Amino acid sequence: MGSCRSRPGSLTPASRAGGRSLSRPVDLSIVVPAFDEREALPGLIDEIAAACDPLDLEWEVVIVDDGSTDGTTELVEEMAGGRPQLRGVRLRRNFGKSAALAAGFEHTAGETVVTIDGDGQDDPADIPALLAELERGADLVSGWKRQRQDPLSRRLASRIFNTVTAWLTGVSMHDMNCGFKAYRGECARSLEVYGELHRYMPVLADQQGWRVGELPVNHRERRHGRSRFGLERYLRGALDLLTVVFIGRYQYRPLHLFGGIGLALTAVGVLISLYLTVLRFSGESIGDRPLLFLGVLLIVVGIQLLTFGLLAQMVVVARREGTGSGTDPARIERTVGFDEPARSVSSMG
Repeated sequence: MGSCRSRPGSLTPASRAGGRSLSRPVDLSIVVPAFDEREALPGLIDEIAAACDPLDLEWEVVIVDDGSTDGTTELVEEMAGGRPQLRGVRLRRNFGKSAALAAGFEHTAGETVVTIDGDGQDDPADIPALLAELERGADLVSGWKRQRQDPLSRRLASRIFNTVTAWLTGVSMHDMNCGFKAYRGECARSLEVYGELHRYMPVLADQQGWRVGELPVNHRERRHGRSRFGLERYLRGALDLLTVVFIGRYQYRPLHLFGGIGLALTAVGVLISLYLTVLRFSGESIGDRPLLFLGVLLIVVGIQLLTFGLLAQMVVVARREGTGSGTDPARIERTVGFDEPARSVSSMG
């Protein structure tokens, strides 16, 4: 049989099948999402090595090339020849940071996972401090760029973003969107990251019951490339925030949201209709009153929302029954007594 060769820059069949089969068991996995970061990566990898070598840990760096066009993948392949800790994952096109992080998490094997942006603005020298914060009991530690080296417009936008997010989600952090984070491995690999949800990683973790913390980190001026910050991120961020809030509160009980709104609208419509009924029996004409149309509209829309909520709840129940899953294993922190043999009733007397 002929050998199977993968195309340059594409994922191998083994990685598509399971992802983690490419990585040997390690203590620390560092995920670097990169998009056209060829100039910044060599220095960043050297700094990561300088920070991790003294830790007496088995570590690896997984660079996820998110569809770069500047030769990032070729550079990673070249550097991997001299660094056994270096791994590379190439996405078929630019899917965005969330997809890059999801691919990176899938291809990690570390008990601890650190994410750091590929532009070089985060300082790898802070990795030991983040790991130490995990040892104090946190499951996810997010960096806080206290002295942020960015234009004033980005700093103001970040402050508004963090304030609104904290108000809506209850997760209060100074820098929710910092890409420099440390996770326990099981925490990182339990998070479903897609779209633009990478901005809300602490919220997603908190919604699953993981302990979330924050630590000030050093932030440096951009030395390579250019910022991809644009006004369109405000709109996408607002929509993603609604997604996160909905998923966190109503993922398994959509009837509580749609049914609650539907019942409220229906109740208001019924009250309006009762009021108009009293007027009609009093001899007044109600056929040309706008209030009549409003009452009917509220009742119809309310019943539709209630029906939609019931259907959505049925889909959730059918999905959970179809997968045969009662409780997500990621929600269980520990168990007691399952490793011990069960005693018979007679032996307990």
